[in-house]
Amino acid sequence: MPQNPSPAAPAVVRLPRYTKADQDEILGGGDDPFGVAATGLTWLPKEEHFGVRRGDRLVAHAGLLRLPVAIGAAETEVVGVGGVAVAPDMRGHGLARLVVAAALDHARTMGPHHALLFCRPPLVPLYQRLGWHPLDQDVLVEQPESRVVTMPLRTMVTPLRDDAYWPTEPVRLRSLPM
Repeated sequence: MPQNPSPAAPAVVRLPRYTKADQDEILGGGDDPFGVAATGLTWLPKEEHFGVRRGDRLVAHAGLLRLPVAIGAAETEVVGVGGVAVAPDMRGHGLARLVVAAALDHARTMGPHHALLFCRPPLVPLYQRLGWHPLDQDVLVEQPESRVVTMPLRTMVTPLRDDAYWPTEPVRLRSLPM
């Protein structure tokens, strides 16, 4: 008896834009879909977007943005990764790994040597499995009205080049977080 072929592996596509309606399609409506509203932070929108569709439905997303950062006295840039989302009913199928990997493949073409993200503590093990490393030191980020605050979420970094080295000096994101 022939077996039914398994459905094709989902493919990541580059999205021309990513709207609130797209986010709601993945995560449902709600005031705090990422669970970070309590931080009180203002966030930047991402400029590059990658997604996974299941039929006509968007089920996963990751966004990218180039950002200025100071590490000690050195000024450089990182690729900020944010807006990573997988539909609740699609979790556990490797979609986060798939969409983040595609976003990082593109990030490697953008110039910076590292990618940076901020996440809630329960997500640290997921990102560690994806090759990210938590920073041990606090990271400062800019906020409206020229405020500089300590990022209350966990900061994680991953190299975008084989020879990339992340120093242990103080880190300040010279923009709003992504």
